[in-house]
Amino acid sequence: MTEEPGRRERKKAATRRAIADAALRLFLERGYDAVGIRDVAAEADVAITTLFAHFPSKEALVFDENQKREDRLIRAVTDRAPGTSIPQALRDHLHLLAREIAGSGSVAFWQLVDGSPALREYAATMWLRHEDALAAAIAADLGRPEPSTAVRAFARFVLDVHSLARAAPDPTAAVDEIFDLITPGWDTVIDRKERR
Repeated sequence: MTEEPGRRERKKAATRRAIADAALRLFLERGYDAVGIRDVAAEADVAITTLFAHFPSKEALVFDENQKREDRLIRAVTDRAPGTSIPQALRDHLHLLAREIAGSGSVAFWQLVDGSPALREYAATMWLRHEDALAAAIAADLGRPEPSTAVRAFARFVLDVHSLARAAPDPTAAVDEIFDLITPGWDTVIDRKERR
């Protein structure tokens, strides 16, 4: 008897969630550097090969919702309200992320990240991995088959906002300060030239 595809996917998602939850729990209790992959696998009651089937690295265990974050970022562009510019939609999205960072439930998580050089580096580069997807979504919105260099540059600047704002004393104000800097570039280069 074969399993229904829906059930199989649910089981895989539950296993992934159990591994990520076990990892975060151990990391918060003992510190990231004091916990090994074997510890996480044992805590989640899975084989090490199963753990690596779901997560390519130890750092990825901490940032298990990376794809969801990319999806939300893209939806900020594709699902924005009529009349809302791309820079404004992305500013609003990054304001939401800044509020999440400042939320009481995130403090322990970001202390964990800041306490480990490996996690700090991973977090700093994680957002930049979304550059191709964000640039493609912006290009599609502009009616272009491929992102231009200007669109790629704008996407990269937007992605840098997260890490810069996270390190600022007031993340929300930092989002505004950075968007005040990059939005004129959008207005003069991308919005005007790319829509021709």
